Amino acid sequence: MTSPPADTSDGKNAVTARDLERRYGEGATAVHALRGVSLDVRGGELVAVMGPSGSGKSTLMHILAGLDKPTTGSVRIAGTEISGLDDAKLTLLRREHIGFVFQFFNLLPMLDAEENIVLPLSIAGERPDRQWLDELLRKTGLSARRSHRPAQLSGGEQQRVAIARSLITRPTILLADEPTGNLDSRTGSEILELLRDSADAYGQTLVMVTHDARVASIADRILVLADGQIVRELVGSTAADVLEVMSTLD
Repeated sequence: MTSPPADTSDGKNAVTARDLERRYGEGATAVHALRGVSLDVRGGELVAVMGPSGSGKSTLMHILAGLDKPTTGSVRIAGTEISGLDDAKLTLLRREHIGFVFQFFNLLPMLDAEENIVLPLSIAGERPDRQWLDELLRKTGLSARRSHRPAQLSGGEQQRVAIARSLITRPTILLADEPTGNLDSRTGSEILELLRDSADAYGQTLVMVTHDARVASIADRILVLADGQIVRELVGSTAADVLEVMSTLD
């Protein structure tokens, strides 16, 4: 690797969350999406978040991304407490420290692959580091496809563009929401290898929400949520191990 993500200033943790609670509504009809969730994600670690529908995993992802605010509790990214930031400062923090990969690729159809990749820098009025851009294009297998528009790319290639776009700013943390959910199994496996390699080769920190045990099994750790709480933490688990744990919750 030529260029690592930005260093964190919160010890060895890229992300620290403490006592997160998220409540929607009041009184007897209130919905408690998170109930006192705390976690640490070390720099360079790949963490998967799993849980049944309604367990709170998407809410947790949105709060870590600064897209939602906890009712109580705190989140620190690269040493900065984000819960109290105003919209302008939060937007700047997301731009500098957070990368996103979604199930749907969210590419702009009028831009080619390279233009989509450098879009976060273009919006910020910055020019890309050409060496880093070329490295990302090579690593994602897109060097020969850099001038192709999304409609000319396969689904797997479009997701590779989205991953390269998320890495171009060298974020402190990359948040992936069902990154293989819209892909066939073979293409999904290629994307998983790319995500795993971004942690191993690039030292990139990732938090990935998934419902797929095979996807989760590539992670260093798996956090299992149920009813808004972390109920299990798995390390070095196979897909079969994950399925066994999930079957007890379902």
